[in-house]
Amino acid sequence: MLKSKVKTVALAIATISLSACSVRTDSNSRMGNEVSKLLMPTIETPRNTSRSTSFVEGEQSMTVFLTGYSYWDNTPRGSARIARPVIHQSAGGTGTYDDPITLAVGHVKRGNTSTMDYPAGTRFYVQELSKYAIVEDLCGDGNNPQNGPCHSGYQGYEWLDIYVGGRSVGEDLSDACMYRITGVQTVILNPQRGYPVLPGEISTSTCANT
Repeated sequence: MLKSKVKTVALAIATISLSACSVRTDSNSRMGNEVSKLLMPTIETPRNTSRSTSFVEGEQSMTVFLTGYSYWDNTPRGSARIARPVIHQSAGGTGTYDDPITLAVGHVKRGNTSTMDYPAGTRFYVQELSKYAIVEDLCGDGNNPQNGPCHSGYQGYEWLDIYVGGRSVGEDLSDACMYRITGVQTVILNPQRGYPVLPGEISTSTCANT
């Protein structure tokens, strides 16, 4: 089962179609580990965006590499625990401006301190998903997450990891959903209110309607 998933992920990345992973500081999923291995040769590629934009006011359109993580491949496995709660105490959200979906970003770890690539509470709007998202979690494992793809990015693109949920639909459908949404996509940093929204958990709204 694992080998077939890795083959699917490799093909999806090669064609910039949709696949997924979760590579978080508190996530150690089998898919995440395999995707990390696949992407390691490209992690030194320079970015096409600047993280300093997360500290300024106003909207900015960005092209990012988006992946997903689920209830099933979080750590502890079968949980919605998050590292930097802002609006939610556990991963969730419906994708509206007032209830954005939890998003994980890369970070740099120095001793016991982690500096996030985007501050907790930073909002994004993901156009292809019709969802608002908010940074509430960390993406990247181990003592040196800055050496992994979540922080280093993918082929020059910033890496964002969005929570798809999935508890109610099961692990297989959650995995399929994560594969489906992964790819290079346009997002809006610091979005205003009023963008079109398809409300609901990603696994039961976006993925259920595509």
